[in-house]
Amino acid sequence: MNGEKKMRVVALLNQKGGVGKTTTTVNLGAAFAASGLRTLLIDLDPQSNLSLHFGVEASNDEPRPSSTSLFADPPLPIAQCLTQARDNLWFIPADQHLALAEGQQDAQHILANALETVRDQFDVVLLDCPPGLGVLSVNALTAADEVIVPMQAQYLALRGLEKLLQTVSDITAGLNPKLRCTGVVLCMHESQSSHGRAVVEEIRQHFESCRDSDVPWNTCRLLQPPIRRNIKLAEAPSFGQTIFDYDPKCAGADDYRSVANNLMAMWNERASTDAAQQSSVSST
Repeated sequence: MNGEKKMRVVALLNQKGGVGKTTTTVNLGAAFAASGLRTLLIDLDPQSNLSLHFGVEASNDEPRPSSTSLFADPPLPIAQCLTQARDNLWFIPADQHLALAEGQQDAQHILANALETVRDQFDVVLLDCPPGLGVLSVNALTAADEVIVPMQAQYLALRGLEKLLQTVSDITAGLNPKLRCTGVVLCMHESQSSHGRAVVEEIRQHFESCRDSDVPWNTCRLLQPPIRRNIKLAEAPSFGQTIFDYDPKCAGADDYRSVANNLMAMWNERASTDAAQQSSVSST
């Protein structure tokens, strides 16, 4: 995938908090980086949970470039906001002042414009969105190529997924026609729960029923494997570590590594298909 010219921008979004969104962003990003992809994580949540995974706490005494800087007037260039966590992995932390960006008017393209300036520097950009659908989330959806939805297999979460997909549809109708929903990551999953199994089956059936439609989630799927409930995933952020640093052999590390590998395989397959189609068109 490093041979591709295209930088892939992925928004991780759920309107509900506490579903594993930031944990998924951090650990997928770490897995991509370990596989050789130049990966950037951007914390768009004023709660700064992604930043805490890397041991960065917001401080009024020691201001530093952050995602807030991207929404300033004038904005700070994104290249000046980067913090390198390890080989192939960079992140842009958030701080509490980021909440002020929610009050900006006509600001939907700020992040997309900023990312254009680093398009040759990264293979994958993961956007950790805040709960809700304010200016920050709309910026992420406007900048993104695709959406991944971390969620739990619960009935209320299923209703929230329906609303989220409608939001994606609304964005594709105006601000970002190329946006697609790639998949759902089941977090804190308990496979022995009959309720959970029923919700999973309903999600699967819904996506299958959309295969021949023109909705922006017609290729969406349940990303495999589900992320099993694992105490190590809850402990790792308190040490400022990814799961691969904290306990690389635990179930959580195995699951996120597998999801990342499956995503990369899917992206490579899609890139090969697109290249073949372009070659066919060029030869006619």
